[in-house]
Amino acid sequence: MIRVAAAGDLHVGADMAGAYRGRLGQLARQADVFLVAGDLTRHGTVEEGRVAAGELRNLGVPVIAVLGNHDYHSDHEEEIADVLREAGAIVLEGDGTVVDCDGARLGVAGGKGFGGGFEGKCASDFGEPEMKAFIRHTKSFADRLGTALLELDADVRVSLTHYSPAEDTLEGEPPEIYPFLGSYLMGEAIDAAAPALAIHGHAHKGTEKGMTQGGVRVRNVALPVIQHAYALYYLEIPETAGAAGAGRAEERVSAW
Repeated sequence: MIRVAAAGDLHVGADMAGAYRGRLGQLARQADVFLVAGDLTRHGTVEEGRVAAGELRNLGVPVIAVLGNHDYHSDHEEEIADVLREAGAIVLEGDGTVVDCDGARLGVAGGKGFGGGFEGKCASDFGEPEMKAFIRHTKSFADRLGTALLELDADVRVSLTHYSPAEDTLEGEPPEIYPFLGSYLMGEAIDAAAPALAIHGHAHKGTEKGMTQGGVRVRNVALPVIQHAYALYYLEIPETAGAAGAGRAEERVSAW
């Protein structure tokens, strides 16, 4: 088993130092890795980034994070990513990493992602330059995500994004804003790679459990959704380990 703890939308502020970290006391005993699905900060300031880094420093397990739209708000996303890396976190943006989990290799690929909507109710690469740029940004990320997932040399693979790759986990949010919460293009890229699990945040009023069109399990780990410091997912290692078996792990779920 690989025990994956995950949470998103921490939204820490300068006045919150230590508040979230205080809820992570059992993390190293319960999990092999901690995945953070973006929106670590409220307004994307470097000061908030330093607070977020302090919450995630020296937790006793590898920390893998992506940024969210809030982390981009003040145009300091690169500085925030650097501060997180200095604290020991692995920060992804269209790339992947492999970490050792008690002898098993967990591969994680991801990044912020973007919107656009879902099949039948989505924007298209047509019309004004602004609309084309919107969708091309999502297409570009989806391509990089899919390539990164496929290139992972791991026993089990997981996708980690802020925006959602599936419509199911947005249930509870107003349908009018679905195009700003995720895109089916990411779901298609994930389906092509068939990881064991796809994790995202962003949809505070959404639903925890869903699935891509191709049958990959999707989990919305935004803190307002999971109502715990993190959700804990158990991923079984395929009997045939390595790239050929990656993505066929079974999932068992528990939240803490």
